[in-house]
Amino acid sequence: MSPSLDSSAQNHGYITEKDDYLKRMGRIEGQARGITKMIDDEKYCIDILTQISALTNALEVVALGLLNDHLTNCVVDAARLGGPDANAKIKEASDAIARLVRS
Repeated sequence: MSPSLDSSAQNHGYITEKDDYLKRMGRIEGQARGITKMIDDEKYCIDILTQISALTNALEVVALGLLNDHLTNCVVDAARLGGPDANAKIKEASDAIARLVRS
């Protein structure tokens, strides 16, 4: 991986929201465990599907927030500097958007 794309060498756009993301992910983990328990307890299919939908929506909120943070920080910063790093960040963001749309 090129140094410009090395995620360990820079501050990330989400850093100011890190605690919020960690709280959300903790709740998402709890939701996933709850779904596992519902299946183990043989709960009604529709109730399980409702919880899966809620879990999916919660993950989408996190994903869209991280994407926005990436665009408004990492991509904007790289674009200001220009050159191949800017093109790489834009492609990286485009690829991430494509993965989110497919999922």
